[in-house]
Amino acid sequence: MEKDLPMPSGDGGSAGTDSEAADSAPPEEMQPSRPGEHAVSVLWSFGKCLGALLPVYLAGYFGFSISIVLFGLVIYMGWKHGRDGKHSRLQSAMYLLENEQDFTTTRVFRSKRDLPSWVNFPDVEKVEWVNKIIQQAWPFIGQYLEKLLVETIAPSIRASSACLQTLSFTKIDFGDKAMKVVGVKAHTEHGKRQVMLDLYISFAGDVEINVEVKKYFCKAGVKGIQLHGKLRVILEPLIGDVPLVGAITMFFIRRPKLDINWTGLTNLLDIPGLNAMSDTMIMDTIASFLVLPNRLTVPLVADLHVAQLRSPLPRGIVRIHLLEAENLAAKDNYIKGVLAGKSDPYAVLRVGTQTFTSHYVDNNLNPQWREMYEVIVHEVPGQELEVEVFDKDPDQDDFLGRVKLDLDIVRKARLLDEWFTLKDAPSGQVHLRLEWLSLLPSAERLSEVLRRNQNLTISSKTAEPPSAAILVVYLDRAQDLPMKKGSKEPSPIVQLSVQDTTRESRTMYGTTSPVWEEAFTLFIQDPLRQDMDIQVKDDDRSVSLGSVTIPLARLLVTPELTMDQWFQLENSGQASRLYLKAVLRLLWLDEDAIPSPVSPCPMSPGSGQGEGGVTSEGAPGSSSLSPNPCVTRPQNTSPDAGFATEGVLRIRLVEAESLVAKDSFMGRKGKSDPYVKVRVGGVTYKSHVIKENLSPTWNEMYEVILTQLPGQEVQFELFDKDFDQDDFLGRFKINLRDLINSQYTDQWYTLNDVKTGRVHLVMEWLPRVTDPTRLDQILQLQSQQVYQNKTIPSAALLFVYVERAHGLPLKKSGNEPKVGAEISLEGVSNRTKICDRSTSPQWDEAFQFLVRDPRKDILTVKLSHSWGQALGALLLPLREVLAEPDLVLDRWLPLDGALPESEILLRAEVKLLDSKLVECLKSNGDEVTDCDEAVEDHLIPSRDSDMAANLRHRAVPSNEEDSVGGAGGQGQV
Repeated sequence: MEKDLPMPSGDGGSAGTDSEAADSAPPEEMQPSRPGEHAVSVLWSFGKCLGALLPVYLAGYFGFSISIVLFGLVIYMGWKHGRDGKHSRLQSAMYLLENEQDFTTTRVFRSKRDLPSWVNFPDVEKVEWVNKIIQQAWPFIGQYLEKLLVETIAPSIRASSACLQTLSFTKIDFGDKAMKVVGVKAHTEHGKRQVMLDLYISFAGDVEINVEVKKYFCKAGVKGIQLHGKLRVILEPLIGDVPLVGAITMFFIRRPKLDINWTGLTNLLDIPGLNAMSDTMIMDTIASFLVLPNRLTVPLVADLHVAQLRSPLPRGIVRIHLLEAENLAAKDNYIKGVLAGKSDPYAVLRVGTQTFTSHYVDNNLNPQWREMYEVIVHEVPGQELEVEVFDKDPDQDDFLGRVKLDLDIVRKARLLDEWFTLKDAPSGQVHLRLEWLSLLPSAERLSEVLRRNQNLTISSKTAEPPSAAILVVYLDRAQDLPMKKGSKEPSPIVQLSVQDTTRESRTMYGTTSPVWEEAFTLFIQDPLRQDMDIQVKDDDRSVSLGSVTIPLARLLVTPELTMDQWFQLENSGQASRLYLKAVLRLLWLDEDAIPSPVSPCPMSPGSGQGEGGVTSEGAPGSSSLSPNPCVTRPQNTSPDAGFATEGVLRIRLVEAESLVAKDSFMGRKGKSDPYVKVRVGGVTYKSHVIKENLSPTWNEMYEVILTQLPGQEVQFELFDKDFDQDDFLGRFKINLRDLINSQYTDQWYTLNDVKTGRVHLVMEWLPRVTDPTRLDQILQLQSQQVYQNKTIPSAALLFVYVERAHGLPLKKSGNEPKVGAEISLEGVSNRTKICDRSTSPQWDEAFQFLVRDPRKDILTVKLSHSWGQALGALLLPLREVLAEPDLVLDRWLPLDGALPESEILLRAEVKLLDSKLVECLKSNGDEVTDCDEAVEDHLIPSRDSDMAANLRHRAVPSNEEDSVGGAGGQGQV
């Protein structure tokens, strides 16, 4: 889009246009101009000539050197050249967007066989219907943006500075050229609980916005903007209620391309030098909001923890070892090029907004840097590592080449230690060692991680020591902070420090109960020895409002290395406290999963990949780096950090009392036939109907697999069964976060929206354990529990991650199959997506199952071509998983009914569901008592009480995705 494209022109075409214009001109325009108009034209031409000569006259009059005039002329010519170039690029981009098909097929390529592969957009869909909607709605979008600028942005600018109190927008016109969505790519490989879209947007608009500051007679503005980039839109969490999506998150994976035509006083920004500086400053501003790791999150429902959506846990960490380079181009020369020299190379590494610069090696074409960097990876596929090599010079550094690598290649290979050829340079290679560090929610391998880090030798003095973990802190809110002197409300900020690294929150003005909802990520070298220091200060940084110090060793003994709670502030008010969630994750290089050898091979022409795994800058449809056939298949699976984080909520509907009587017969009041509907996360359960009873007893049990999503509630509604329309008997809701915090509750709940009635429930968020010795007690408790709906309590939760298969047989016709996998357990089945034709398909999909008896149940995996021809099957008794360490089986397994080499790579993980009633069973022999004393401290207060409101406010659920399923008394969300 940055290239100047040829515009339709020609002498014949111009003459024809001029003649048509003359023929269609109105009669008065063809008449000769009046003498007065001619005189004004002559005077205007004379004035322009005089204005051009005036600087020369003034320079001579005041005795200035003629060089000042020449310098001004050079500045003007540079400004004019940059201005014309921007105008030409804008016009070319507008022409291309309006005549894309004609330009592509007629002017650039002479025949269809010359079309490149991206024109067909193999993995990016054209959405012309969206562009038609945007074009039709563009005037109204412009009206909304104009209203936003005039009524919201202008007053805030005027209030920000006394110098800008007279600022006003004198003209706002967003033009006729609407933004276009060049293509859309939908990602389905990240699970079924979110919708992820990549929008390739292109905007070349005739926007005109003029601003005036009357106090200083200052006018400025913009006339024409170009913006091109890939915008990722994530719709999550998916919820079982309108509007179905909890929030919309948007960001650019890489910096978009921007070009602006300035007007008025801002014309000065088109001067060479200032031009690049101004565009860079604007792009830095955009990047601070919309380029990873920054995200724009728009919540659509209440009770969402925005900080977790805006800053979810990273996908992983890449440790980059910049080792050396060789055969670099020689850029230095002496005596005007007579004597050739060498170069003083250094490297700049970028991943999103994370940038690192190495030291430069003096006078060397084969430099050795031996430096290490660690970068946070938020999105794969999508994020790239870009390495650019430069020659250090006193004036402008010379370019020596670049290489780009999709970090999804590193994720799948785990370790890459390769030489990469530099692009856009005559010669040169750079040697990189790239390690993909997974995030572990357990401290079991901390000693091994610390030992490995001690063995890393880093020769560079500027390199940071290797990290053992990352710490993600979600800063939520504070309450009852002390007042300033004079009883003034403070404007608090938070400074969060770990060793020499400090992060600072934004300022919340004039409040003692600020709400920040911000997230911070820090690298941790040794969590056993480091502390997190939190200081709450007034915005002048001199007045302390409180502090708290949290040793990171406390996180190591918490479940999943997570603390989610209030902290009492020291040196503050008696009731002053701070709420935050701290998540620690160990950085682990899984050496067992490293394929050997690993080599990102060159792809075939037109694939979008060059030598050394280098991605080309193509059009929206060009493919990014994909798994290479020369890479040895991994030995273990690589699920994302959200795998196996779901839990099980067990609901026992016991009884109700004092229900409203709805039935009547011949004017006499009767009773009701009550039943209950239970809704949670899109799954609905319905109890049986009890005839003519205002105090019914159901004794039914339901189990549902849930992901801890923000704002989830368990809804209960009671109805009276009638022949025509069922009568309403009341409702109530319980916050899921309250249930998770309580773990176990046994209490009565008052019905809302009716006069009388209450319901007795026993609910438990089941703890998950991996101790196989607890299974006997769990099964014993299971055998003693009998429910009216004949549901058997689950003893375990099975997580299955199906990654890929290898060496599958061909179809009967001899073609490669389109393979899908069906995973079944005790009558519950799930299907993967169907992969494109391949004998080595890859799914990367996760599933969950409730297990009655893991000693007897068998997991079945069936592979087939489009759910037809069988390609192999696997029968996996769960008792084999129980025999594995930590109840995790993760390896290649042979397929029956296929070729001898046919295998499937999957991960099966069992979590035993250890009910609190098991402890009662253990303490009371073979019988389960009511455990009243054990659960007295676990009652959930009424939803209408202030305490429940506080619980809802300080709930900080994890940012997991949502899926719906289930049957009978069990389901999953």
